[in-house]
Amino acid sequence: MDTLNPLLVSSSAGLNMESRGGVWKNPTLICVPIMADSIAKMVVDMAKAKASSADLVEIRLDTLNSFNPYEDLKVLIKECPLPTLFTYRPVWEGGQYDGDEKERLDVLRLAMELGADYIDVELKVAHDFMKSIDGKKPEKLKVIVSSHNYQSTPSVEELGNLVARIQSTRADIVKIVTTALEITDVARIFQITVHSQVPIIGLVMGERGLISRILCAKFGGYLTFGTLEAGVVSAPGQPTINDLLNLYNFRQLGPDTKVYGVIGKPVGHSKSPMLYNEAFKSAGFNGVYVHLLVDDLSTFLQSYSSTDFAGFSCTIPHKEAAVKCCDEVDPIAKSIGAVNCIIRRQSDGKLFGYNTDYVGAISAIEDGLPGLLPFLSYVVFN
Repeated sequence: MDTLNPLLVSSSAGLNMESRGGVWKNPTLICVPIMADSIAKMVVDMAKAKASSADLVEIRLDTLNSFNPYEDLKVLIKECPLPTLFTYRPVWEGGQYDGDEKERLDVLRLAMELGADYIDVELKVAHDFMKSIDGKKPEKLKVIVSSHNYQSTPSVEELGNLVARIQSTRADIVKIVTTALEITDVARIFQITVHSQVPIIGLVMGERGLISRILCAKFGGYLTFGTLEAGVVSAPGQPTINDLLNLYNFRQLGPDTKVYGVIGKPVGHSKSPMLYNEAFKSAGFNGVYVHLLVDDLSTFLQSYSSTDFAGFSCTIPHKEAAVKCCDEVDPIAKSIGAVNCIIRRQSDGKLFGYNTDYVGAISAIEDGLPGLLPFLSYVVFN
């Protein structure tokens, strides 16, 4: 089983944290995908991305209904208020472009010549593409070589080999996107990210992969994607830029950030992240609270064994299983047979289970009793 080693986080301690006006800011960028069907709409959305405090935009050329490469690229680059990343994703890599491959790559080379800041090239064609721009690549341009797996997340060894293959293309930035079948799959991407010697984008698609898009700032990822609107995504599981900045306090996440979350299935409906993240922010506490869609509680707790994963709220259907997964359980929780709060002791990583549900239940009954007494008296004596 792949586990998130307690030593893993300390190995990221060399990450640079930038100071902006006295506030610490991690170097992980937020990129807004622009997926409009017209150039005019793209220009509008690029301005919205700037207003939303994005660092760059990914211009998805494959979403356009009509496209005049030379004229349209000039407009997009001139009008964009942020650095540009051009992607022209083919159908065979999960995109919408199904035309001539040579024409597609010619467009990416043209974007490079016209002043793009980044271009994304798929690993399958990267070697030939890099040869074609040898000696012509502008100094400011960074080439992202990407690999997308829409079925699963490979083993750590396979991911390491994939990183090496991408590096062999002379990529400036490695991008690996996989699919989470279980939330424990994400731990493997964290391991690859934190130990990478080159700039890397490591993300995991789907609801179970959401934490990869938030915690990449903790583990040293080059960038994450945040959408302008909920549901309008370029890959499954992308959060909005508003949630990244205002719900998860993304800019302040770093190697020392403690991770908390609500464990459940389903779990996306929970409002707990809103409550706890606001509390963390108000108290100046370096922590983040996330949704954790967990299939098997025991496997999850073993995989994320670092003390940086410091505590969890536990909801349906895992409360009873939590009793067995904790090293020690509060006597009241044990007698109830359910745990809804798990704390990981920082000194040794042991898990302690508690139940706070009964406190709320009893308090609600006590608060409601005065109003019920007249009714109960009526029922009893009539």
